[in-house]
Amino acid sequence: MWGGLVNENSPAGIGLLRTICHHKLGRGPVASCPGMIEALCNIARSSDDWQYMAIDCLLWLLQDPNTCHKVIDKAVPTLVDLAEITTLGDHKKLGDSIVNVLQECIQSSGTGRNSLSSRTKEIIEELLSSRQRLKWEKTMPKEDLHIKQAAALVVKLEGNSMFSSGNIAGAASKYSEALSLCPVRSKKERVVLYSNRAQCYLLLQQPVAAISDATRALCLHNPLNRHAKSLWRRAQAYDMLGLAKESLLDAILFINECSQSNDPDLSLRQNKVPDYAERLVKKQMRAAWLFREAAIKHGGVHCEGDAGEIYGQETDDSEWETASESDIGNDGRDEMGDDDDDDDSEWKNEGERKDKYDKPSVKAR
Repeated sequence: MWGGLVNENSPAGIGLLRTICHHKLGRGPVASCPGMIEALCNIARSSDDWQYMAIDCLLWLLQDPNTCHKVIDKAVPTLVDLAEITTLGDHKKLGDSIVNVLQECIQSSGTGRNSLSSRTKEIIEELLSSRQRLKWEKTMPKEDLHIKQAAALVVKLEGNSMFSSGNIAGAASKYSEALSLCPVRSKKERVVLYSNRAQCYLLLQQPVAAISDATRALCLHNPLNRHAKSLWRRAQAYDMLGLAKESLLDAILFINECSQSNDPDLSLRQNKVPDYAERLVKKQMRAAWLFREAAIKHGGVHCEGDAGEIYGQETDDSEWETASESDIGNDGRDEMGDDDDDDDSEWKNEGERKDKYDKPSVKAR
């Protein structure tokens, strides 16, 4: 019924893959199938309940010297995005486990087939450098941390200004600069910066980069995978790549977060699902339906209008929102979508303002 491993869209495949990857004899064939590795990476960076299974598979493949060189270039970018996860289900300190495995990859890399590409090595070294920064920050005076926070805030506001003026690439660059200045321990602010930059990448038609930043924001957020705006941005990015199931899961969680929000501007007005979210969910439900291909073959599904259902009409609400829509209305002093309390990560001059979830002003084209 499910199609097993031959059907790459099978929802039952991940549990079987985890069982196979747990054993040495099974890891070789899995590592030799690029489609499986890509599917594992997509599940690992999604809202799927079996996310931890995909992460386990990738870690086991990297720890095996016989399969590491086959999967490392694809697995590393995904795992680095997930390195800030603290607890995922029964998995404690999962992020630390990821960092340890990646550090072992650096140490064991040599020449020949075990050598790392320059890009992969750079990604891992950036992660290890951020962990070292975190250790240094624990011994830094609070005054120095506040100075770094203030500097990051100034650069962030410059990025917001660029975004509002239409300089999307410039805004993304400013958010990157702010991330380099922002203390690693200031998770609340880093969630906002990653989410803002993800929106920039969406508008720049770079869905892979948007997925990466949105995933990092979701991993930093407390609770895990519950930052509404990052969920929506990743849902859009997965939609751009044609990954219906991943987009659907994020869109559903986005609606759920809106319904539970205490912010009147973020919560669903009169318990009504936003039109743009409803359209995306309907589209992805059709695309991810298990028997969709069989139904199309036998004339049971008509798909001509699916794409237009999402993008064909412009309404007051849109699935595209500005990266800094809350900042534009109040001189850039509100954070975007994160109102958790965190004593270690407060902008001193932002007070306790709530961000606004205004109607979006940028339309998809």
